[in-house]
Amino acid sequence: MRSAKKIKAIIQIFRPELPFAAGICVILGELIALGRFPSAHQVILGFTSVFFISGSALVLNDYFDLEVDRVNMPERPLPSGSLSPTEALVLTGAAIAIGLVASLWIGVPAFLFCVLACTVGILYNWKFKEAGLAGNLMVSSSVAFTFLFGGIAVGEPWNKIVWCFAAMAFCIDLGEEIAGDAMDMEGDKKRDSKSIAIIKGRKFALAASSSLFGLVVLLSFIPVTFHWLGTSYLLMIFITDILIVVFTIRLLKSKTPREGRSSMRGIYLGASVGMLAFLAGQIML
Repeated sequence: MRSAKKIKAIIQIFRPELPFAAGICVILGELIALGRFPSAHQVILGFTSVFFISGSALVLNDYFDLEVDRVNMPERPLPSGSLSPTEALVLTGAAIAIGLVASLWIGVPAFLFCVLACTVGILYNWKFKEAGLAGNLMVSSSVAFTFLFGGIAVGEPWNKIVWCFAAMAFCIDLGEEIAGDAMDMEGDKKRDSKSIAIIKGRKFALAASSSLFGLVVLLSFIPVTFHWLGTSYLLMIFITDILIVVFTIRLLKSKTPREGRSSMRGIYLGASVGMLAFLAGQIML
């Protein structure tokens, strides 16, 4: 019974749905770079590397947020006592080790790229979480990393379509980070955060966030403009862009944090549906 409770706590702190999404982005990056579905070897190693490295950053996040979570989320594994801080650090180290070994199996460039990603994750959780834009940029770069790693994993690190998708992922995540800070202003003031929303105001932060979402829409047409991708991509991105535009307008009009977060979820959902639709379409070709 105790072992089952411990396993449940490990799953809860690892939040596998988020590393899983990161792993899917790697596979999508591999597929885009190759122009076909990658081999099972490339899929497994690429997914495993990013799944565990992403998970390690989430566990480390809870380690550094322990005192805050004792107040805000006492049911989480660490503040509830289901896991100890030492166990969280061991889990972090184990996840990093698995991710790095898998990346080394791919090759030295992939390994070095993962070392860089781990370093960014550690520095963010340790020192830059409250640093405002600098922290936002670190998180967004980590999201873009998943697509770029997909290209590296299949020997196509400079594939232009992969870099375009990485740029879209970077902008949409940066927009969400800035908008999220605007929703969390009251709590962030107590933590001495230097977010754009606190320094420049909520209205400015939402305008900056919305501009980034608009940039995503513009970037999404580059593969069509240069004839890199065909009709199936155009249909997918058209639907995705409509969802992003609709929910961005709602975000700008939001009056409460709850309304804002609802709009942000809509933007995230639109982007996720678009990526999954594109992945499914490429698999069926």
